[in-house]
Parts: sequence; structure tokens; C-alpha cells
Amino acid sequence: MMRLSELKPGQRGRIVKIKGEGTLRRRFQTMGILPGEEVVVEKVAPLGDPIDVVIKGYHLSLRKSEGDLIELEVIK
Repeated sequence: MMRLSELKPGQRGRIVKIKGEGTLRRRFQTMGILPGEEVVVEKVAPLGDPIDVVIKGYHLSLRKSEGDLIELEVIK
């Protein structure tokens, strides 16, 4: 398993586990970040923060610290 923040542009993965609680966890849920969803990393800023991903067909920008909370399995 890897964290979302560790994926390189062009890699894709399926969300396995989401850490975090309370408001942050609800925020992830409202953005469609749920276990079983497929995520593709589109771009990563030069210093690694933020990360541009595509989930459910739309682009989403996440902080690296948020990506550290999302565990996924890499899809090849």
C-alpha cells in the first residue's frame, strides 16, 4: 500500500483506507474521496504540494498533508 502523496504523475490507485477524523473526514467524503474510488495523479507542484488528482471525473487539488492520510493500492 502507498499513500496518495507518494504517487507520481500518471499513476493511479484505488483508495483502501482514509485516516483522519471529524471535519476533515467529512470533507473528504463530500469531495467523493471514499474507499474503493479510483484516483489518478495528474500533476504535482515542484515542491510536492499541492497534488492535482482526478477522482470521479473531476480535478481536485489536495495538500500533501491530506494526501498522507489517504492509503491506496496502486493500479497498473
